[in-house]
Amino acid sequence: MTKSFASIVITGASSGIGEALALDYAQPGIALALSGRDAERLKAVAEACRARGATVDDTAIDVTDRAALAAWLARFDDVHPVDLLIANAGISIDKENSSLDDFSRVRQTMAVNVDGVFNTVEPLVGRMMHRRRGQIAVVSSLASFIGLPYSASYNASKAAVRVWGESIRYVLKKHGIGVSVICPGFVVSRMTASAPFPMPFLMTSAQASAIIRRGLARDRPRIAFPIGTKAAVWFGAALPGRWAAKLLGA
Repeated sequence: MTKSFASIVITGASSGIGEALALDYAQPGIALALSGRDAERLKAVAEACRARGATVDDTAIDVTDRAALAAWLARFDDVHPVDLLIANAGISIDKENSSLDDFSRVRQTMAVNVDGVFNTVEPLVGRMMHRRRGQIAVVSSLASFIGLPYSASYNASKAAVRVWGESIRYVLKKHGIGVSVICPGFVVSRMTASAPFPMPFLMTSAQASAIIRRGLARDRPRIAFPIGTKAAVWFGAALPGRWAAKLLGA
């Protein structure tokens, strides 16, 4: 059965995949709750979504602000019962040495990418369970499958939310809730714009949005793409540890 959604929450909606999803879902009859840290960019996205006919509640809020995020999500859900929750907000701020000389970057990455997902899901999951319908999407990464030689805290944070999302799917299925873990490869965004390493199979956020929306409508447990990067990462992850380490130069 193909799902459709009328009330949608997207964090990290001011750019990249979040922005593309917001624009693609925006149409008459759709209510969008959009959050992001860049108020100016978020406002532009919200206005574009309204121009397409959607009702939009936008707020510049940091997903690490648990109380503020919970209050905003509850207010939106009171008016527009949420049936699709996309925990998309994330950062990648490691330096070339994976910030081993500056653990504040490591802790900030975990706060946004892991705690931020929990802060997004926690206020609404009980409400969705009570209604016995809806879809939760957790944005992870193909980088979550193997210890790559860069961006260690980003990779680890995405591994944590991937496994968490895949695990809670079994619990929430009993309550009529679907859970999809989204594992993109390299997608054009502000995050990848300054990446100091090659990015094979780089795709646009519009292409990523199309794949994600199709997967969510079908309640796919894992939405991983593109096929080239996915195959390479899974091959590396399947190798014995010492072989994978040698292949990656360790």
